[in-house]
Amino acid sequence: MTLVPETSSCIFCKLAQREIPSQPVFEDDQLLAFPDLHPKAPVHLLIIPKKHVLTSVAEMLPEHQILIGRMVWVAKQLAEQRGIATAGYRLVFNTRSHAGQEVDHIHLHLLGGQPLGGMV
Repeated sequence: MTLVPETSSCIFCKLAQREIPSQPVFEDDQLLAFPDLHPKAPVHLLIIPKKHVLTSVAEMLPEHQILIGRMVWVAKQLAEQRGIATAGYRLVFNTRSHAGQEVDHIHLHLLGGQPLGGMV
């Protein structure tokens, strides 16, 4: 199993455990989705696993395929609910520091609601 850093100081773990208030737009037994604090688009949601199982996609093992697939499925459903599915949206896993990952708890960004332009 992948080793992950201490979770007691992880902001996403605190959000998932309700130690820090959030405005969930989706929640089930595995995942939590909420608006990004610093949105880069009119719709900018984060989808996180409630359990701190991975720091990023780089640590992913075969047994994590179901979790990652579930995160993408939930993002698709949220895009449809938010009315951005037809025009298009972006899903982003920032992986490690060079990609802009700021929290070492795997998370998926759902962005949309306007033309997003090129990637870099």
